[in-house]
Amino acid sequence: MTYRVVQWTTGNVGRKSVHAIVANTDLELVGCFAWSPDKVGRDVGELCGIDPVGVTTTDNVDALLALKPDCIVYNPMFADVDTVARILGAGINVVTTSEFITGHSLGDGRNRIMEACEQGGSTIFGSGINPGFIQLFAIVTAGISDRIDRISIVESFDTTIYNSPDTEIPMGFGYPIDHPHLAAVTENGSGIFGEAVGLVADALGAHLDEIRCEASYAQTTEDLQLPGDWTIAAGCVAGIDVRWTGIVNGRNVVEVRGIWTKGQTRQPEWTTTFGYTITVEGRPTIRSTLSFEPPPDFIGETLDDYIMLGLTITAMPAITAIPAVVAAPAGIATYIDLPLLLPRGVLATS
Repeated sequence: MTYRVVQWTTGNVGRKSVHAIVANTDLELVGCFAWSPDKVGRDVGELCGIDPVGVTTTDNVDALLALKPDCIVYNPMFADVDTVARILGAGINVVTTSEFITGHSLGDGRNRIMEACEQGGSTIFGSGINPGFIQLFAIVTAGISDRIDRISIVESFDTTIYNSPDTEIPMGFGYPIDHPHLAAVTENGSGIFGEAVGLVADALGAHLDEIRCEASYAQTTEDLQLPGDWTIAAGCVAGIDVRWTGIVNGRNVVEVRGIWTKGQTRQPEWTTTFGYTITVEGRPTIRSTLSFEPPPDFIGETLDDYIMLGLTITAMPAITAIPAVVAAPAGIATYIDLPLLLPRGVLATS
């Protein structure tokens, strides 16, 4: 079966999604939404740095819904509830890399999405961001211990070369280190980590008493010039260490932590490990580290080439989930609701 797919936006993750959809023999790209006026009417392939694909971008939502695709790949960083509900209400499934796993951080927006799913008989799956599959990896890893005391997931990266101030400023980057509302900014911007904690707890059958967010920061001691003409001034945030923890009986049983840094003039100094560390404390305790390298035939000429490798691991879980999501019952689906997500249509045969 070939699944007809519409791509929603062509930003950092969206471009990689387009690459993956076009290359996948099980998927057919039939439309693409462009948010920026200067992208409307352009060939999607050319816009995303590959050969023309014969599909032009549009900002006409009605025209895209009229295509009646099997699924929309929705890649904005922050989900617009009105738009997502409109898509789902039209009977079109959604896979998304936006800040959506269970939808609980959306407040009443979650109820609207549930109602839209019921109305359209459609399903939404949020793979999570940074990337969400790490939670699935932790859940699978925990399945070989006969007693689990705690699960910890740590993401650690230097993001200096990543050009995306629109997604990083909401996390707290660039704010004065003594800003009175800095912690609230980070909590709001990283709320998806709270949903990730809830997902792992659900997999364990644990009923959390609460989910907490705590953060610490490092400042740059010199003005820091970043890609995209973005400058973080001296005395402002150039490092964030945010911890979301699930608590049962006063004990931390699930932790999802992100450590991100920029530049080399930070105070205090932090060390980043460029990867993911998953620790299942129990019997036995299991520690797994995931790191990523280019393939042997990789030819990288620009920073964008290397950044795209990192974006792959964010985009692909949602793409891989399309067949399972199309077949799933209406509603919000998570990793623990869907069957094993199979990497179909991506095997290199030459």
